[in-house]
Amino acid sequence: MYEILYREDLAPVTKLIEVKAPLVARKARAGQFVVIRVNEKGERIPLTIADFDREKGTLTLIFQEVGKTTMMLGTKRAGDYLASVVGPLGHPSEIENYGTVVCVGGGVGIAPIFPIARELKHAGNKVISIIGARNKDLLFWEDRMRTVSDELVVTTDDGSYGRKALVTEPLKEMLSAGLKPARIWAIGPAIMMKFVSLTTQPFAAPTIVSLNSIMVDGTGMCGACRVSVGGQTRFVCVEGPEFDGHQVDWNLLLERQRIYVDEEKRALEHWKDHGCGCDDGC
Repeated sequence: MYEILYREDLAPVTKLIEVKAPLVARKARAGQFVVIRVNEKGERIPLTIADFDREKGTLTLIFQEVGKTTMMLGTKRAGDYLASVVGPLGHPSEIENYGTVVCVGGGVGIAPIFPIARELKHAGNKVISIIGARNKDLLFWEDRMRTVSDELVVTTDDGSYGRKALVTEPLKEMLSAGLKPARIWAIGPAIMMKFVSLTTQPFAAPTIVSLNSIMVDGTGMCGACRVSVGGQTRFVCVEGPEFDGHQVDWNLLLERQRIYVDEEKRALEHWKDHGCGCDDGC
């Protein structure tokens, strides 16, 4: 069992929890993720590590309540426990002194882009960051991103804060003006990462995305997380989560993400009406 030490509401549907997991925190690196279960009969869901503290032995996880399991997780408070935290999983981000890099975080993707930007800054890079959300209420960690960025652009879709734009707009303007970043990292909804990749492709700007495919065991055995990258089947949990955004078959990824939409809706409705449905009444 893994104790939740701290809980914070970052936005109406965006929550932060700090979990005691010393063995995981000791080896965690930017870009990696964990697979958690809220209770012993719950499904396994992957969450990218937003931060970690090796001395305290804690992980910081940020998630949006979008379905049954994340809503169940959202009911947890400090002092509650998670049934399991497995990780760290996946390859860490490749951090070097590249020169100038751009970090793009959309929505809840701001959380995992933060430790990457921090490590890139520590490695001596000039870090230009772009973060965005649908509206002001969904933005978080602007202060943290500012501390690790040489330049920071904030956008909202509705213009309620920062610049009214999608994150791709200032990115395209930078590239059109002659910026030639050594690498671009983009993390957020798959549709956002797709359009960031489409934006950067004409400029031949190397673009790394962190895929959030459907995942079950996190070991490469079940195959649920398979994606097509450069015409080859790849497994996000053991070969990712980061891939070349210009090589990802985005249409296939988006289609696979919709496979269980109906089942997810039924599970959520059942949970709201009857609880989780476990025999032990959890």
